[in-house]
Amino acid sequence: MLKGKTALVTGSTSGIGLGIAQALAAQGANILLNGFGDSEAAKAQVAAAGQAHGISVDYHGADMSKPAEIEAMMAFGAQRFGRLDIVVNNAGIQHVASVEDFPVEKWDAILAINLSSAFHTTRLALPAMQQANWGRIINVASVHGLVGSVQKSAYVAAKHGIVGLTKVTALENATTGVTCNAICPGWVLTPLVQKQVDARAAAQNISTEAATKQLLGEKEPSMQFTTPQELGELAVFFCSAAANNVRGVAWNMDGGWAAQ
Repeated sequence: MLKGKTALVTGSTSGIGLGIAQALAAQGANILLNGFGDSEAAKAQVAAAGQAHGISVDYHGADMSKPAEIEAMMAFGAQRFGRLDIVVNNAGIQHVASVEDFPVEKWDAILAINLSSAFHTTRLALPAMQQANWGRIINVASVHGLVGSVQKSAYVAAKHGIVGLTKVTALENATTGVTCNAICPGWVLTPLVQKQVDARAAAQNISTEAATKQLLGEKEPSMQFTTPQELGELAVFFCSAAANNVRGVAWNMDGGWAAQ
């Protein structure tokens, strides 16, 4: 379905970003990866996912908190592939603290990586998408783009901002072939979340299974994690012709979290 298209997925060396990159590759898209993890392993996994289509996979290590590095990455993508047809803004970091104790430098970093980076990739990708009259901007927000949780002020603020940026981008391109939508996951079993589960189990001297149930039971009625693969399939849908008129949505895949 996506043969001949190229997708940039930020924060894609592991977890959600890697799952989305693999799903897009499986549909024939060339992939530009980005992130601080093991880029060679990620490239191999994505190449394997798209092997049947003979896709190309490359990597750029831009620090998503730095606009100049984002500009360099976008220029590299355009030079390497001709045009970036799909941009998935997934890069994100987290820090947990109450508002009065929240470190200012952590606030600034979270806003830069979780929100401002999406603005920079979007503004740089749009001209070529508009000229081609086809493009897909997919912002990985969070259920925290729709609801709040204590001790996550910067993350919740950034993710609410991502949902707002999604709506404005969609509206500004509503009469074109360029769409913009947001994915809002609940708990996703990534290495980062597994660490939280393990830490909870250790702190309370309970099993990993019990810690998992406790974590999910607090927020997610389905009592199951969303997988990176499921999120990847939603991204594929947003790129399909069936989603030509899906514009500006914040689509939660959260096991009923936001329905409560």
